[in-house]
Amino acid sequence: MDWMTQVDAYCERTDLSYWSEPVNAVTNAAFVIAAAVMWRRTAGLPLGRALCAVLAAIGLGSYLFHTHATAWASVADVAPILGFILLYLYAANRTFWGLGRRAALAGVALFFPYAAATGWLFGQLPWLGASAGYAPVALLILVHAGLLARRAPATARGLALGGGLLVLSLGFRTLDGPLCGVLPLGTHFLWHLLNATMLGWMIEVYRRDMAARVGQTPHPAGG
Repeated sequence: MDWMTQVDAYCERTDLSYWSEPVNAVTNAAFVIAAAVMWRRTAGLPLGRALCAVLAAIGLGSYLFHTHATAWASVADVAPILGFILLYLYAANRTFWGLGRRAALAGVALFFPYAAATGWLFGQLPWLGASAGYAPVALLILVHAGLLARRAPATARGLALGGGLLVLSLGFRTLDGPLCGVLPLGTHFLWHLLNATMLGWMIEVYRRDMAARVGQTPHPAGG
């Protein structure tokens, strides 16, 4: 594989120059801002802080992809996203479901066959395009929300909101190409803004759940 292969995947890009996607590039700051906000709120929560660090890495990786637009930058874009998903699943298994470390890790491993199967199914919907790979994540969040509805209703509502935000952001990601003729800027930058909000919120859901389990009232400092 040629790691320097150029990638032209988004409406805003009109050539292969570094700043051909200025809005798509700059809006990645939203991930870093969300990470910084949640870093303060997750004081004393190692997994929460780790999620914040990966969230910031998502912003950096996506910035690299929307500026360099190469195969290696594409890997830098998607790797932190996968890392966040796997780390959050581990945190959810440990906290929301009370699993031990081995069981939590086994649950994380199950994500791969799940994603392969559901990703294939979503891939049969041609209008989803490249967003089909992210649809299984939205479904998984909503499934967790439904299963937790009685056990932890506040957490379930938080997850449902997160899943809804992801569905909305996926909509804008999917529309980037089809609407390119009428919206030359594209809609991918809205995926960045909404996804950064969603990921920050998912960390907040974890924080609140942790606080509730130790009998604390959530507050800005984290606890």
